[in-house]
Formats: sequence, structure tokens, C-alpha cells
Amino acid sequence: MKTLIIDDERLARNELRRLLDNFPKIQVIGEAADANEALPMIEELEPDLLFLDIQMPGKNGFELLQSIEGKTPEVIFTTAYDEYAIKAFEFNALDYLLKPVELARLSDAINRIEEEQHTTDSTGTTPATGSPSKVLGENDQVFVKDGEKCWFVKLGKVRLFESMGNYVRLYFDDQKPLVLKSLNALEDRLNPSTFFRANRKHIINLQWIEKIEPWFSGGLLVTLRGGDKIEISRRQAIRFKDLLSL
Repeated sequence: MKTLIIDDERLARNELRRLLDNFPKIQVIGEAADANEALPMIEELEPDLLFLDIQMPGKNGFELLQSIEGKTPEVIFTTAYDEYAIKAFEFNALDYLLKPVELARLSDAINRIEEEQHTTDSTGTTPATGSPSKVLGENDQVFVKDGEKCWFVKLGKVRLFESMGNYVRLYFDDQKPLVLKSLNALEDRLNPSTFFRANRKHIINLQWIEKIEPWFSGGLLVTLRGGDKIEISRRQAIRFKDLLSL
């Protein structure tokens, strides 16, 4: 992928370029220190991907994207500040990397790009990043906002989703935020190989199961790491056994 690095800090550009040397499919074709430098390069070189800082002299990263005429490249934001995560999601960013960028996180971001490309190659169409049709797996990160609090959490850390009327409560670490979404709508977004609909009220992360016991009327009782106990209904227990049995 033809890639531009846009960052006003020369040392940050050099470090990111050094890290990207580990990924032969990423071809860095240029660098820019601000939007004024970047916009003509984007028009002339037509990059596939931007590694884009947010706080820069003149136009910030978001304003730069709004100034691009024609097709906007894929974007991975790189910033020292985590408060822009929600806005980055609104711009359909592929990922949001906090500085100093770590090789492992960069590798996750590159893998996500390759997964997107594989989908395009196999279907002939490109799903819109962040669109409702995209199935989310354990390595995807999602933005969660509950009141004044925000999280940018990897789905693999979410052990349980619980229906609360028109809301769903997410359980991860010691957090339990509510999001305005139905459990049915959420189920359509989640990869069924990792996230299983246990009953009318719960979706569980299969990788967090610690113990399984027989339960009333042919159901099952699963205990998740952390101590949550969730009943799998009799009907779903049949699916559960079919899914996970040899």
C-alpha cells in the first residue's frame, strides 16, 4: 500500500518509518509536516493509506481530511492524546494509535488493513470502514461512551453483553458501561465464532468461559473468568454443543 506519513514532529516521522520497515506490504512514498505540505502530495501521489497526526500547526488532522478532494485514503491516526478517539471513529479511521507507537499495536493495525483488502479481493466490493455491515471480531477496537466517560476497548476484553431494555451493558475489566443499542442489533455485528447468544438477555465471549455445568431443563450454566454466571437456555444449549463439540 502506498503510504504517506503526516506529522509535524520529525522524530515521530522517523520512528514510524523505522517501525514500518517491518511490513513489506507498506510502501512509504512520502512525508509531510503539515496539511499545506500534505494536500498537494495526496493529490499527486494518490496514496492508499495515511498515518496522520491530529495536532499540527495550521489545519489539524481532521481538517486536513475534510480538505481532500476526491477519494479519501484509508487513515490511521497517530497522536499523543486519547481524547480524540470518538471523533476519529466519526471519520471512519482504521485505527487510532497512541504515541509512542508500539510495534505490537502497529502490527494489529496493519493486520486490519490486510483483512479489509482480503475482503475486497474476495468479494469485489469494499465494505465501508465502520459501517453497520462490518462484522466485528475480538481484535477490533470499539468506542464506548456512557455519560461523560469514554473507552476505546478491544472487543476481546469484553466478556459479557447484557440487555437492559433499549440499552446493552458491556462488562470488561472492572467497567460496566451502557450503550444505546438493542442486543439483537449488537448480535448482528459480532463474530459468532467468538460471541455467543446465551439467552434472551446475554451474549457471552466464548474465550472467557472458565466452567460449564449442566443446568435445569436441559440448559447449561457457564462461569466466566471474573465470576459471572450465565445460563444458556435449553434451545441455545443445543446450538452451543453443536458449535463447540468435536
